[in-house]
Amino acid sequence: MTRCPVLRRWSCLFKGPLLVQRYLAGDPQESYELAQVAEFTQCYRQRLADLSWFMKCLNEPIARQANQEDGCTGHFWEARFKSQALRTEAALISCMAYVDLNPVRPGMAATPEASEHTSIRERTTPRFDLAQAVREQVQMEALLRFDRPVKPLLPFEGAFADREQPGIPFAFEDYLALVDYTGRAIDPKKKGAIAHTLPPILQRLGFTPDQWLNQSTRFEVLYRLQRRQSMV
Repeated sequence: MTRCPVLRRWSCLFKGPLLVQRYLAGDPQESYELAQVAEFTQCYRQRLADLSWFMKCLNEPIARQANQEDGCTGHFWEARFKSQALRTEAALISCMAYVDLNPVRPGMAATPEASEHTSIRERTTPRFDLAQAVREQVQMEALLRFDRPVKPLLPFEGAFADREQPGIPFAFEDYLALVDYTGRAIDPKKKGAIAHTLPPILQRLGFTPDQWLNQSTRFEVLYRLQRRQSMV
């Protein structure tokens, strides 16, 4: 019997009440218990789609850990989060570059590929092995679980001409060059920037253009090949 995906997803974050635990375990329940589980499900569905609830769940453990380290109390973040719609390709690429340069601007990393927490680092030195996930027949639902440390990133369209779903509408080489150029701009309000003495990012990564094209497409080609073989 398939259990409710809303409850399974919620259980990745929280233990949940005993009624929900029993339901997910497949234990027999009375009609009034199932009615209560349905009410929990509706509540959890609304919370999982609520940005404010997501930010609450994200902020609380970070604040507790930071306060314990600093021996203080109170909010960790200075202001409430902002939700900004990205309605154009320019807005999308600007936001992506902003996030990838976040560790550089405060001086936490010299370059975006040197940081542990950027998409550029994951794309150039991937921790998620797509080929292994295919071999293990990992289902998409498992990839979307909150408790997975690393998830596959959406591909750049420019790198994959024959794709099954739309990706990011840029070539990855162009995006790398854009982030590298933007990161070298000096912002008087920020501590860090990519040093002008450093070579271009593809040189820092040790790739020629041809080598990079092969590197950036190899995982997708391998994924498609192995999936076809598994379907035979």
